[in-house]
Amino acid sequence: METLWNSSRFLSDVIIEDVPDSKTFDIQLMITLLRNFTNITHPHGGFDCLPTDIETTPGADLARIKYYRNYLAHLHDVKVGTTYFNIAWDIISGAIERLGGQHMKEECDQLRTKTLDQTNKEIMMDIKRSNDEIRELRESLDSLKRSHDDLQKAHSDMKRSNEVLQNNHTEMTKEVKRLKSVQNDTVPWNVRGKQLFY
Repeated sequence: METLWNSSRFLSDVIIEDVPDSKTFDIQLMITLLRNFTNITHPHGGFDCLPTDIETTPGADLARIKYYRNYLAHLHDVKVGTTYFNIAWDIISGAIERLGGQHMKEECDQLRTKTLDQTNKEIMMDIKRSNDEIRELRESLDSLKRSHDDLQKAHSDMKRSNEVLQNNHTEMTKEVKRLKSVQNDTVPWNVRGKQLFY
């Protein structure tokens, strides 16, 4: 019981003392706390799947928000198509309206058409720069792979050439030995084995 009291006191200290801020707001943590410390009804497929459209309980709406948060957080190229964005926005806005009321829906509608302020523009520029750096790194990696492949091919070609040269050297060495042997022979090769008649 002591541990539960300490953890609930810790949670109340964190939640009450800290002012909510979108920069530090952790959707995953909030949903985990809500599903484990409240009697919220779990959606039919659980919190890790996108609920069906007809399931509009608070648990299902939290699962929707979590699903789209995870989808967007794990995008590789940080891009979504307009159609997907509009569908996701409508689904998330509907969930937020059911959870937070009409005021939250109006806030979602304002955010959808809000002009980016300087901070948001800087964040977007940082994201663009990061994407450009990633693209350049991929291009460099591709170039290095091509160079590596070329070097491996050149190495294989040189190995084959070396083997051919080794074989040629062996053959030449044998031929030189044979020629030395013939030269040192006291009986010339064209006379050897012939019977000479006088």
